[in-house]
Amino acid sequence: MAAATCTGGTSTDFNGDGIVDTVIADPNATVNGAKNAGLVRVVLGGDKGVFEISQATSGMNAQPERGDQFGFSRATFDVDGDGCTDLVVGAPYEDGTKDGEDLHDAGAIYVIHGTPTGIGAGSTIESYTQAQFDSSTVTEAYDRFGFALKAGATAGGEPYLVIGVPGENVTVDGTDYADAGCIHYMQGSSKYTVNQDDPGVPGVVEAHDRFGYSLAGTNRYFAVGAPGEAIEEETFAGAVTVFNHTITSGVPTALAGMNQGDGILSGAAERDDGFGTSISMTSFRPSDQTYNSDALLAIGTPGEDIGDTVDAGSVTVVRMQPSGAYTQTAVAHADADGVEGEATAGDFFGQRVTIANTDTNVVTTADTVRLAVGIPGREVGTAADAGAVQIFRPLAALGANDRLLTRGSGLPGTATARDYTGIALTSGSSNLYLGVPYSKASGTTKGVLYVMPWTDADGATSTGATTYQPGAGGLPGDGVSFGAVG
Repeated sequence: MAAATCTGGTSTDFNGDGIVDTVIADPNATVNGAKNAGLVRVVLGGDKGVFEISQATSGMNAQPERGDQFGFSRATFDVDGDGCTDLVVGAPYEDGTKDGEDLHDAGAIYVIHGTPTGIGAGSTIESYTQAQFDSSTVTEAYDRFGFALKAGATAGGEPYLVIGVPGENVTVDGTDYADAGCIHYMQGSSKYTVNQDDPGVPGVVEAHDRFGYSLAGTNRYFAVGAPGEAIEEETFAGAVTVFNHTITSGVPTALAGMNQGDGILSGAAERDDGFGTSISMTSFRPSDQTYNSDALLAIGTPGEDIGDTVDAGSVTVVRMQPSGAYTQTAVAHADADGVEGEATAGDFFGQRVTIANTDTNVVTTADTVRLAVGIPGREVGTAADAGAVQIFRPLAALGANDRLLTRGSGLPGTATARDYTGIALTSGSSNLYLGVPYSKASGTTKGVLYVMPWTDADGATSTGATTYQPGAGGLPGDGVSFGAVG
């Protein structure tokens, strides 16, 4: 029997019963005959059911269309404060119309509210185009509103939502810069739009910066990736901007802009590095504080060349402080001392990253922080692009505790060519969520998600991964790219 009300206190708990629920997307799923329309499935903890959400769900002010990719991005927070987690879903390739003109890939987002009986049909659902979300902006073709999402609550308890719009054209002094990018930021009921021409925001507006391509955040900070940022003459070198949640001059306060040529981070900004393609952030408590005043930010640079090895990739971990000061705590790549494996062209180490503090109630140490790095181009045996995930303790010496996970070695299944394991990653304080949405292995060709305790991932325990796949455990049997997370 469902509870009459929701009880807050557990993250990602859509029915408010105190048990963590799991969100799994299939953005390429066919819905009502529309290919690549996309859907999201929510598996309630405690074996309380599976809910499927798409643009065909009753109450949704939308309809499935070919190529929308509903579920491409996802975020969770309790926007209405009722104790039930609410789900935000992006469909960045949603087409719109204006004055009879088709607006291809304008994008849309949907806020689906949790209830004591579940989520989906029967939920309050809000749908927004860019102009509907913020009437001071305009919905335009190829903006890809909702390409990235991040949500949570500030340290003061206010819900916040960040929406990436990397295809937004920004006009400065009469010049239009294509794909410069912007973000929308909502705190409570207040909404703000931010781009690199706003007061205090590092960088300058340039074509193809793609500001808002990636997002990360904690209760005190959030970060915005711009992997197309040009650093001097090096195009698509990439940059990341970190903000706090305080509003200054009509926008969130920018604390720092960082790139590989900034004099603090190692390496050099080079063409097509893509620094900031993937970012992830977790809370950090220094030994002289009684709360998590700082944050750790992991930044993936999948196009980084290691020596003469093209697109081998790397990851940088940065400690962020309230003053805006930041320091580099680790740099990882396959040729770094002690790291298992060797840099190989096209590995794309860092295509996806996720970092987690496993215990935010104590002073942060090397033992409490885990970093997972996706390497989707890694060859496993003779299987090209089978992919892998490498686990690190980024505050310890690299290689001291790292572990390489591949299908058949640390993960269930068999490594198969073009699985691209490592393309879908996210995590919480207890678990690593590792999706293989493009699995080619027999039995999982519709995609698969593995949920693994961090203690298993780094070899301390052997509980075993929980496997989710279409047609098993109460999940519907249809799917195309099931397992998209992160």
